[in-house]
Amino acid sequence: QVQLVESGGGLVQAGGSLRLSCTASGGTSSIYIIGWFRQAPGKEREFVAAITWSGGTTYYADSVKGRFTISRDNAKNTMYLQMNSLKPEDTAVYYCAAGIWLYRTPYYYTLKDKYNYWGQGTQVTVSS
Repeated sequence: QVQLVESGGGLVQAGGSLRLSCTASGGTSSIYIIGWFRQAPGKEREFVAAITWSGGTTYYADSVKGRFTISRDNAKNTMYLQMNSLKPEDTAVYYCAAGIWLYRTPYYYTLKDKYNYWGQGTQVTVSS
């Protein structure tokens, strides 16, 4: 079993920055991809970004391209999401997720049901 623990959320003004962290423990050798989803009140959980655990290939939602950067430090079993130029519409609970399966089509990594393990979430609030 893989356990995921997020940290780094908080309150920031529009235009500001935050860095989220997700530390994995347990069966980390089974992880193929790890990423972030977010869920705003009354909305569906949506894909934000993901990175392959070993190769470092990255995927981003169009809404965050150019503003957010995902990275990982395998030695620390930790994945990061650097969020710059934050907007009020980025306000949500951010969840770390890990998947163990390889898919030929990258689109599948944007689907929450393709991820096997989830963290508890961390709140990000961007004030206008």
